[in-house]
Amino acid sequence: MVQLCDTLDANTTARICADGSLVADVRGARVGIQTYLPDEAGAPDDFKGSVVRAYRPEDEVFSRDSMASFAAAVFTINHPAEFVDATNWKQHGVGEVNGDIVRDGEFVRVPVIVRDAAAVEKVRTTHKQLSMGYTCTLDWTPGTTPSGEAYDAVQRDIRINHIAAVPAARGGPELKISDERKPLHLLTDGIGDAKAWLKKAIALHKKHMDGTAPTTGPAGEKSQMLMMEQMENALAALDGESPASRMKMDFNPKEPPMKIKIGDAEVDATNGEAVKVAVDAALSAKDAKIGSLTADLATATTSIQAKDGEIAALNAKLADAEVTPAKLQALADARADVIGKAKAIAPNIVTDGKTDAEIRKEAVTAKLGDAAKDMADAAIEGAFVAFTKDAKPASQAVQPLGSPKVLGDSAAAIQSARAAWLADKQNAHRNAAA
Repeated sequence: MVQLCDTLDANTTARICADGSLVADVRGARVGIQTYLPDEAGAPDDFKGSVVRAYRPEDEVFSRDSMASFAAAVFTINHPAEFVDATNWKQHGVGEVNGDIVRDGEFVRVPVIVRDAAAVEKVRTTHKQLSMGYTCTLDWTPGTTPSGEAYDAVQRDIRINHIAAVPAARGGPELKISDERKPLHLLTDGIGDAKAWLKKAIALHKKHMDGTAPTTGPAGEKSQMLMMEQMENALAALDGESPASRMKMDFNPKEPPMKIKIGDAEVDATNGEAVKVAVDAALSAKDAKIGSLTADLATATTSIQAKDGEIAALNAKLADAEVTPAKLQALADARADVIGKAKAIAPNIVTDGKTDAEIRKEAVTAKLGDAAKDMADAAIEGAFVAFTKDAKPASQAVQPLGSPKVLGDSAAAIQSARAAWLADKQNAHRNAAA
């Protein structure tokens, strides 16, 4: 079990209440990998790396027990020398976590309230950064995160003890791990704070010189930055404020705008002019859309009417082309009339397999000879009418089928004729003598 102190990030919703207390939302913990030096993390003796990569998995950060430990956690000015419990709460407590602890993306959002007037003044002036004190178990089993990042240890059983306002939490306002084997003890006087930070910077510088801490590459850059932060914190402690006021808390914030969406625009609902412009734009867009749809509807209606006309015409053509018994009889009668008239003026004409026009031309040719060879179809038609005007068509009546008419036995007729011939020959001499 190790005791850790993490920097928190207060957002711009910090405000002073009517009773003088301070209320703010802070981001407590987050998932992912935190990096720090081996001596800061209490690495085991057999650890060979220059930087420890500790993984905070989602199921640990957002576990029920871990998030529940935020509830009513005490708020302090500076980190106490010991973790806060019932025996020292009155000595250190100036406020507490007050409200719902909820997940905010990769973070845990924590609402805090500072109730003591002197503490509120410090948070507004000299102690503008927040630091989270908690315990956890470091599981020194290396592995790889789901996103493919390698780590050396895993934080488990994360339990919050207190949240402290400090002059300069290590790493500034960003959420960075600041793990130590013992609780961070910030002295209350500026000189003592400065000495504490300088001792840390000097100790790290010695490690740079003797080669036990990295000075090159990403690990070296991180180590050098840590030393610079420690020196900046020492100077800030002497000045009575955090370095460059890196944690900015707005204690007179403007009300956050209430955003609403009108059409495709997102506007501040309290800005009447912006809302009017957005509404007008949305109405214009809607009118344009309605106009476009109306035009499309008119075009579609015209197209449908044209198709209806085409369908009516096709139905009429189908009706005209329908074959009925009456039409068949009329066609047969007309055909028979042409054939009958043609045979009346050209008895030997062959009509089988020929069209009416071909039959008429052949009949006219039979009458006019070569003169009809180059005649047009209309001329042939006129000549045929003229030739057949008074002609009586040959009978085209067809004997109805029924009981066949017996015409006689041809074999018997032949035999009878032969017998008569022989008899005539036999009696020929008798007829001559007479």
